[in-house]
Amino acid sequence: MCGLEVIILAGGLGSRLSGTIGDIPKPMAPVEGRPFLEYLFSWLEKYDVCKVILSTGYKAEMISDCFGPLYNNLPIEYAVEPEPLGTGGAILFALEKAQGDNVLIVNGDTWFPVDVGRLVLGHLETNASFTMALKSMTDFSRYGTVEMEEDVVVRFNEKHQCSEGLINGGIYVMNRFFLESYAHTERQFSFETGILEKRVTDRVIRGVVFDEPFIDIGVPEDYMRAGEVIKQKTIGK
Repeated sequence: MCGLEVIILAGGLGSRLSGTIGDIPKPMAPVEGRPFLEYLFSWLEKYDVCKVILSTGYKAEMISDCFGPLYNNLPIEYAVEPEPLGTGGAILFALEKAQGDNVLIVNGDTWFPVDVGRLVLGHLETNASFTMALKSMTDFSRYGTVEMEEDVVVRFNEKHQCSEGLINGGIYVMNRFFLESYAHTERQFSFETGILEKRVTDRVIRGVVFDEPFIDIGVPEDYMRAGEVIKQKTIGK
């Protein structure tokens, strides 16, 4: 068995960025002259990652043509959605290429370079089914908030203006049975609303708070700040 397997969700259209980056896939948006995905690879290769599974959809060939089967020494496989599957469907589809019981899941449009070793170790030591990385933020309205009791996530709240709160950082360690055993009837579904919001009442979602820099490049104003935020904790060249 190899080390950690990682699924990166890289199938987004980036429609809100189209006026800024054109028709390229959102995870390929250039930041300081490099595709955004390259920063994620550079961060992940620090850890015991044996394989990255890129979940792609929109203009998938643009991503595979750029990176091929290997980034430095990091093997890459591609799970190309036959149709838009939503985040839940995309994860379930990509899981077919994973061998281990636990997998790291990363949003392909978010920079949040947490200590993966700490996140995975805590997940394994607590025998958790699902562990999510959380970010503490101040003065925000773009993200929903997450409520915790000790280290258990107990509620997801809708987006609203907040002076302070925890948000979902878009990085998870998941036991594959957390998703595979949950009944869903549609092939296309949202992981956030279709799985996480429904399972939160089961008190099986564990949260870990990190204070690393965070940026989601999904809107132009934040995309334009990405280079500045990434420089706060740049991982390699």
